Amino acid sequence: MTDSYELLPDTRRALLHRLATGQVEGRTPALVGAVMREGRMVWSAGRGAVDGDVPGADTQYRIGSITKTFVAVLVMRLRDEGLLDLDDRLGAYVETPEGGDATIAQLLSHTSGLAAETGGPWWERTDGALRPELADLFGARAQRHAPGLLHHYSNVGFALLGALVERLRGQDWYEVLRREVLEPLGMHRTTLEPQAPHARGWAVHPWADVLLPEPAVDTGRMAPAGQLWSTAADLCRFAAFLLDGDDRVLGARSLAEMRTPRTEPQDADRAAAYGLGTLLSWRSGRFLHGHVGTMPGFVGTLWISAEDGVAAVVLGNATSQLGIPAIAADLVGTVAEREPRIPVPWRPLDDVDGRLLELTGPWYWGAAPFALRLAGGRELRLAPLGDGGRAARFRAEEDGTWTGLDGYYAGETLSVVRGEGGAVSHLDIGTFVFTREPYEAGEAVPGGVDAGGWR
Repeated sequence: MTDSYELLPDTRRALLHRLATGQVEGRTPALVGAVMREGRMVWSAGRGAVDGDVPGADTQYRIGSITKTFVAVLVMRLRDEGLLDLDDRLGAYVETPEGGDATIAQLLSHTSGLAAETGGPWWERTDGALRPELADLFGARAQRHAPGLLHHYSNVGFALLGALVERLRGQDWYEVLRREVLEPLGMHRTTLEPQAPHARGWAVHPWADVLLPEPAVDTGRMAPAGQLWSTAADLCRFAAFLLDGDDRVLGARSLAEMRTPRTEPQDADRAAAYGLGTLLSWRSGRFLHGHVGTMPGFVGTLWISAEDGVAAVVLGNATSQLGIPAIAADLVGTVAEREPRIPVPWRPLDDVDGRLLELTGPWYWGAAPFALRLAGGRELRLAPLGDGGRAARFRAEEDGTWTGLDGYYAGETLSVVRGEGGAVSHLDIGTFVFTREPYEAGEAVPGGVDAGGWR
């Protein structure tokens, strides 16, 4: 029997062909790709050369703004520990001349209104010693939009989030990241400075096949926006964590919150959105989350399809190789389409609460039929029994209510209303009443039911 982790030969060849074509078309000195499935790296390949050798899954590249997702994980850890609330103003924790009125959630989702870049020279190509203090990050008109007004990508905003981590942990943000995230996940090749073997960053001449070295500076206070170096193997480990969670680092519920759209970027095709430190994209009908990263000489992408349980990493060392996000998306699609995910076996629940079991079955919103089913973890799933209608999953809360997770009901409360003697009367979802019979007689339906009944 074939190992469930092993990809079929035709799939592996298709992946290699896509990577090889991308390296040639993008004229990238050294390109690496990898695929994660079922929690582990199942394929990797390199094209081109690093110091005369073909790059591999252990070759470091600078990952640019993929760094932001790591910083977001640290902030979510602080939230889950009760040290902050995402709706808190940054200024409640960090003394900063700009950005203090934005909430932490707005900084994470790039809706703080801060300028995209620092004041002074181009921060990605100049030493961070030029910006020793937070005040040195801001130029004229540092606040370009009112907080919360719209999506405006801000590298400076993530520098402030790094400062927030340092303020609440009392330690350099990278040391916190290494201790709390990288070490538990086994990501020993993700570092602040490059460690051999690592690729060198290059600019490729637009009209000739010649190269120009790009600088790789320490960006100082801007490091949380894009400083990290990593490998395809390490980012596959990170992808597995972002998909399923790890209680040593961050739980699945908080990670799902990170990939929930908060806003739409201002791009023409409207095919992307942004969560909390997480870029979201819809490609060929598939929802992907992760991040794209660029720094002088480097472009990288991490895409994850939660529905397919597949992730892809592509790292390259050419400044203008902007086709890399598409390559990574195609790697995900290749595996998902050629080798669809095999569902886990159905099994009955280990135990069931009779008071929950009695909630299952048909319910009616007015005259529209719905079915309510019980899943693991006391989760309830509501689905229409006809055309139209709003389906949703509901997460159980400690107070005996449920919180909607999908669509119209996301964040809304489902309450079970019981009458005298404890018998279930009806369900209330944000004032929408569901009864056991269509427009059931009694007091449950708002506005009452005609006394003459059905006719």
